[in-house]
Amino acid sequence: MDKIPTICPYCGCGCGLYLHVNKGCIVGVSPSRSHPVNKGSLCVKGWNCHEFVQHPDRLKYPLIRKKNSFKRASWDEALDYIAKGLSEIKGASGPDAIGILSSAKCTNEENYLMMKFARAVIGTNNIDHCARLCHSSTVGGLAGAFGSGAMTNSISEIVDAKVLFVIGSNTTEQHPMIAMHMLDAVNRGAILIVADPRKNMLAELAHVHLSHRSGTDVALLNSIMNVIINEGLVDIAFVKRRTKNFDEFEKVVKHYPPETGEAITGVPADDIKRVARIYALENRSMLFFAMGITQHITGVDNVRACANLTMLTAHVGHAISGLNPLRGQNNVQGACDMGALPEVYTGYQRVMDINARKKFASTWGTDLPKRPGLTLMEMLNASLKNKLQAMYIMGENPVISDPDSSHTQKALQRLKLLVVQDIFMTETARLAHVVLPAASFAEKNGTFTNTERRVQKIMRAVEPLGESMPDWRIICNLSKHMGYAMDYNAAHEIMEEIALLTPSYRGVLHHRLDRCFGLQWPCTDVNHSGTPFLHRKNFTRGLGVFIPVHYVPPDEQIDRHYPFVLTTGRNYFQYHTGTMTRRTVTLEREQPECMVEINGEDAKLLGIVNRAKIRVSTRRGSIEAIAHVTDNIIRGTIFIPFHFHEASVNLLTNPALDPHAKIPEYKVCAVKMELSHEK
Repeated sequence: MDKIPTICPYCGCGCGLYLHVNKGCIVGVSPSRSHPVNKGSLCVKGWNCHEFVQHPDRLKYPLIRKKNSFKRASWDEALDYIAKGLSEIKGASGPDAIGILSSAKCTNEENYLMMKFARAVIGTNNIDHCARLCHSSTVGGLAGAFGSGAMTNSISEIVDAKVLFVIGSNTTEQHPMIAMHMLDAVNRGAILIVADPRKNMLAELAHVHLSHRSGTDVALLNSIMNVIINEGLVDIAFVKRRTKNFDEFEKVVKHYPPETGEAITGVPADDIKRVARIYALENRSMLFFAMGITQHITGVDNVRACANLTMLTAHVGHAISGLNPLRGQNNVQGACDMGALPEVYTGYQRVMDINARKKFASTWGTDLPKRPGLTLMEMLNASLKNKLQAMYIMGENPVISDPDSSHTQKALQRLKLLVVQDIFMTETARLAHVVLPAASFAEKNGTFTNTERRVQKIMRAVEPLGESMPDWRIICNLSKHMGYAMDYNAAHEIMEEIALLTPSYRGVLHHRLDRCFGLQWPCTDVNHSGTPFLHRKNFTRGLGVFIPVHYVPPDEQIDRHYPFVLTTGRNYFQYHTGTMTRRTVTLEREQPECMVEINGEDAKLLGIVNRAKIRVSTRRGSIEAIAHVTDNIIRGTIFIPFHFHEASVNLLTNPALDPHAKIPEYKVCAVKMELSHEK
């Protein structure tokens, strides 16, 4: 039996593991005992991450839609069909009539080539991926405050922290190995503060749980900072030396005393004061957040408020501190780093920067578009207006993952050409004109970048199933069919080009990753050992900027017709749209159905008992699911995970967008509930 070292394909922790291979089949998994993230442990998804790889549902050969069904095609036939369709649309309506979705599930090398395909082959900046739906607020908010939109510190530092402040993150279920480090710190005496409307597993273990109303994060954070300023807990020397715009920021925060915070958030003023003192007075304080902060129409403002808090207290720029966004997917950080976004190339070099554009154009040998392209949600809206006529989607399932799913389906069905490249026939692939079979993480080489900026190698353990290919090879072959040569023989050659063009990845080469557990960018040359924490002497942008933010209510308010707030997220046993986990026997057995968390008092008023089938409706649609009556969620709020296509919560969610990051407001919309009439 062979043991092949690789990286888990699920969340952004980036755990090291071995795939056990016997006669060409993956038969098991074991953790890497010395890996700095998981240290010999794995969560339940990691232990079972091999099960879906050789599942009978895997796509094994290209498919072309003919009339109302898919027919098997050869690779040449499928690629000719796509190349002809894209070329005709580009010739008739221009390159911006085409949109590209890259993938946080694919490698850095594949995201780089998809970005290159969009810009060099098609000639458009219309490229995006699922970070638009999870952490685009982080990139936008931290880029303005610090100059870099990534986790500032390292996972290995957590165990030595004295204060852990976790806001908007269900860490034990979303990032279990990071939660393991947090609980180790608590066992060594750290104080744990959790701010979340739900009493999740981590909140049950917290010293302080701030159960604030969904969508009131800015008010809560501003009130905490109001206490810090008024009680003289500001690190004045740091503020003067390392930041600017404090005076304008202070004027806004003065409007949020703890009593005002209590009125808006529902958190007692005394708890706000207590948290402010605990966080400010301990030098080794780390702040963590996830999509409970980002997925709002004020997502960028929420992130700015978090950045303001860390600068106010000097909890940034040194070890065991910082502002630490926890990225949701295995390579969502890397997909952003690789420029799978409409306004930047690799390393966040802006497409409107003439010098950056000249550099990439020279290397790629072609002129490049000047204006930023459309975001994911803008592409779908453009399709409904016939301005976008084709989409090429790699490893994404927007029919289930995007808000207001009915709108998404209509937009995709309006396209003249929809190409989907994936490992399974997803709900999105069923709408496609052409479906291309991709290799899984276990069938290719490349790199993933985890949430702490650690670039790590994945290794091929088995041959691709059927006629499936690694995504990078598919992109190269399609590019050739369209008359643009991408002549790479292996993934390491693609990384060499990335390093050439990307200052923060300049020292990241495959042969260096063989010798260690990855390198944390920025890694600026081949002798650089990586960067455990950012902003040591200066922020990336120079001086950190205090950006004042006021509380803005959620887009959709409750009323007598829709009297409850719905918030969405993940659970421990399932993952995102369920494409992989629902084909994993162990995980599906543990969580086979969609559950609606509802407060006990609310359930009693509505005559709902535990495990009753209920109907949940918004202004956009309705679903039916099983009630889970619990006191772990505040009154007036319900929670539904988004993994289940048969009860797709994104039929309900609000597509209202943050004006800066264009991220939808998944965390708040108004709903009504009733017992299902279905027998």
